[in-house]
Amino acid sequence: MAKINPKQAQVIIKSLEAGIVPNMGIEHLLVGRRAEVEEIIEVLDEVSKGGSDLRFWVGDFGSGKSFMLATIEQLALSKNFVTSTIDLAPQRRFYATDKKAQALYREIADNIKTKTKRSGNVLGEIVEEWIMKIFTELSSENLWEMKDLIKGEYKKDVEEKILDAIDAFDSVGLSYEMGQAIVKYYEGLVGNDRDLKTKAIRWLRGDISTKTEAKRELGIGEIINDDNYFEAIKNLSELFHSIGFSGFVINFDEAVNLYKLAQSVTRERNYERILNIYNEAKSGKAKNLFINFGATRATVFDESRGMSSYGALAGRLGSIDDKDLKLINTKKTALILKPLTEEEIFTLLENLLNIYNINYKEEIHMDKETIIRYMEGQLNRPGAKEFLTPRAVIKDFLEILDLKRQNPDISIDQILASKFQNLSSPVEKDPQDHDDDIFIL
Repeated sequence: MAKINPKQAQVIIKSLEAGIVPNMGIEHLLVGRRAEVEEIIEVLDEVSKGGSDLRFWVGDFGSGKSFMLATIEQLALSKNFVTSTIDLAPQRRFYATDKKAQALYREIADNIKTKTKRSGNVLGEIVEEWIMKIFTELSSENLWEMKDLIKGEYKKDVEEKILDAIDAFDSVGLSYEMGQAIVKYYEGLVGNDRDLKTKAIRWLRGDISTKTEAKRELGIGEIINDDNYFEAIKNLSELFHSIGFSGFVINFDEAVNLYKLAQSVTRERNYERILNIYNEAKSGKAKNLFINFGATRATVFDESRGMSSYGALAGRLGSIDDKDLKLINTKKTALILKPLTEEEIFTLLENLLNIYNINYKEEIHMDKETIIRYMEGQLNRPGAKEFLTPRAVIKDFLEILDLKRQNPDISIDQILASKFQNLSSPVEKDPQDHDDDIFIL
């Protein structure tokens, strides 16, 4: 196991105790996904050279979809990509006529991260860094003083450099209007006009709701809306690359929310929009863009209401016939996440014990045989084969470590005996599996 620092250990343990995926140090938990990680690295390299791609990471609740998306995000950040990971929700859809697609774009913009800025809401900082980079280039090319550029001298030259960079985009879409918004941000920057900078960022993040407002506040005749938001996404990916980033990685988790849409027409239109995005990403029309979905098997393969119910998508996503095969084909667009083997679960728990001890500055010891007894206790429960997930195994394991840490006089063997006496009942379906919930209107 690679060396882990206390900060990473703290983030990992706190996140796992809360039932969420850590936003750093995920490589210390990454077992059994070597082929998938190698494929992701290969895709990221191609995307950084101007390519684009789209993948579905398919599995049941608790099987590791969110973990896989987090792995993609952290790999991408380490390779200098801009990333954004969001959960799909009833108020955020791919197709809408009531601003729900615009809300999807806005959520993407609000969750943008970079290697050095991981807090989200950093679009303004990225634009400002680019403008300062332009100042540096013009200063070097023309021997102009940086202080003069920052004061607003050579305004026409700066604006031309901004617009020339955006004019070179392959994806035309909203590139002209995006250039205008960045020019307005530049004007606000050198004029110390915070309000103008805010308005420019509002346009870039899709937060201006009418063309009238955009024209009045910024002199821009178009806005990002339900119809053209993917054009804006393509423009952003090229913008980020032109600034010096490797590209743009977007992860959509909880795609089950599309499956749960009650009206078949609404589902179909959302699937049609996903098909359009698929075609652009796979054909190379989008540049420097990598899109990923975390989806349940039903969401992707159910022919009655899943994505496979939309004929054109069904042919592209393939079938679920190989779900029980042990063979891995990472070149498929819809990759089914295979369950971890017992050996891989053992390695995961061994790593987790080390991380736990580093975080709490403890020396809890569990030998190989003890970890195996814990695994056997979990795997021998009725229903374990069908419903037991890595998330559940990790949660229970952390609970055992918590009990030992807070009750040092009790042995691990005593805790295990008590634990599995209480867990003699069958494993139940993951409570986060909402397949039977009321469908979203």
